[in-house]
Amino acid sequence: MKYISLILLFSIFSYAQNEYPKDYFRSPLDIPLQLSGNFGELRPNHFHAGFDFKTNQKEGLNVYAVADGYVSRIKVSTGGYGKAIYITHANGYTSVYGHLQKAVGPIQDKIIALQYAEKSYEIEAFFKPGELMVNKSDIIALSGNTGGSEGPHLHFEFRDNKTENIINPLFFGIQILDKKNPIVSSLLVYPIDNTSVVNESKRPVILNLSLQQDGTYLSQQVFANGRIGFGISASDNDNVSYNSNGVYKTQLISNGRVVFGYEFDIMVFDEARYINAFIDYSRYKKTHQRVQKLFMKNPYPWRNIYQNYENGIINVSPNTSDIQRIEVSDFFNNKTIISIPVKYSAKPALIKEEVKVTKYLVKSKVESNFEKDNFSVYFPSNTFYDDFYLNFDVRNNSLFLHDDSVPVHSNFTISVEDTKSSEEDKKKMFIASVNGNKLTYIATKLIDNTFTCKARNLGQFTLAKDTTAPKISIAKSIEGKWINAQKSINVTISDDLSGVKSYHGYINDNWVLFEYESKLKRLTHVFNDDLLVEGANKLKVVVTDNVGNSTIFETQFNRSQKK
Repeated sequence: MKYISLILLFSIFSYAQNEYPKDYFRSPLDIPLQLSGNFGELRPNHFHAGFDFKTNQKEGLNVYAVADGYVSRIKVSTGGYGKAIYITHANGYTSVYGHLQKAVGPIQDKIIALQYAEKSYEIEAFFKPGELMVNKSDIIALSGNTGGSEGPHLHFEFRDNKTENIINPLFFGIQILDKKNPIVSSLLVYPIDNTSVVNESKRPVILNLSLQQDGTYLSQQVFANGRIGFGISASDNDNVSYNSNGVYKTQLISNGRVVFGYEFDIMVFDEARYINAFIDYSRYKKTHQRVQKLFMKNPYPWRNIYQNYENGIINVSPNTSDIQRIEVSDFFNNKTIISIPVKYSAKPALIKEEVKVTKYLVKSKVESNFEKDNFSVYFPSNTFYDDFYLNFDVRNNSLFLHDDSVPVHSNFTISVEDTKSSEEDKKKMFIASVNGNKLTYIATKLIDNTFTCKARNLGQFTLAKDTTAPKISIAKSIEGKWINAQKSINVTISDDLSGVKSYHGYINDNWVLFEYESKLKRLTHVFNDDLLVEGANKLKVVVTDNVGNSTIFETQFNRSQKK
């Protein structure tokens, strides 16, 4: 864990470290801060934005406004940040608090009012200055585990009000006891094209590292010809932490010149998916190891790359005998340095490429369309980062569209024509992705006889039909029982195929708020005495799946309103 003291300042926004403010904000928690996730850490399909603060493995800790300001945005969702609050401050920044258990005070009152007005647990609302004011050190919420969180913690960010870019919180003066160098667990060298050879191989080669007396590392010799690139698997921790986080900055230096460099000072939300171009994606899918490539075979516009000469690619020609250098740094300039001797070799490759040539070549910069039987697929230009040979086939009413070892940057379209099913059946049908025996719903449109959907991963797809209604259950029956001591009601909901789309609860025919915790498949209603009557009360829960199948659960319970 990273134990952190938080000291923050405020002045005019700048990307220079020494111009950021350092004594303006307080900590969002009143416990010693422990960092479990840092800024820019590599996550599935995105770079982590902000910090994740541990909350002693529990929920319900006070969360404080870090400075005066106003609540500019509230979002409640079953995924993502779950319950999130955004506070805009007068000096040009916004603080963000995510995965909250609940808000408190006027903010919670506003959330409840919006949910009842929209008759929906999931809401999003924006506010103007002066509507929901907060003061520094006000308790705004309790920490939680809502949304896409995998354990109790507080997600915390700083954003620039004008650009909405996310800023590394370390620029604001967070102090971390960190005298440890980053750790490089793997170093790889890549042949870039079909004429390149590295250590008699046309495939990436793992290079051994040896620690030197001066604390740097020396790589094993690289014998190559043609264009090559390097990649590392790296992490960072500090003096009191057992968890590994992402590194702040990496440079590839050739002949005294930085030819490729990136750092996590700011991030742009729309660029988060470029992580799949940045890492060796196919290796990640096979081994779960994220190798960060210090080159771009095909350039992509990720702004965290601050230096790029020849796309980080080294051309090894006859008479070449160089020392390449990689420097991996944390925010406090602790460094790990690797020297890589590279020498020209004309030896042919003994290990051949793994490329499987098919009759379908996808060029990443050009749109393409593929059709077979009743399936068609349309890839807009720049759907992919690199050109590749696509495995494309239709068998047994299923589309086989390569596999997920090739990263997809933006949506593509799948269409399926069905002239055989009845109109009633079509109302219950959708395009599903297939993983073994599991079908996953994809939002699907039907026009005439053609189903279409947008997808963002390759794999297997089929046209599925769901005629089974969702399930609703209650752990302990309350039918006809007096439940004066209960503060809430929990019911479990699920749907085996197309998935839950909507859920509504009613007490005595009045809509009431049920909060949905998707990880637990649980709906929870906290009793509001204003909606209850003395004696018998009716409860109804209606759950509908994504193709319109509905289930109604009804029961009756007794409750005394006498104090």
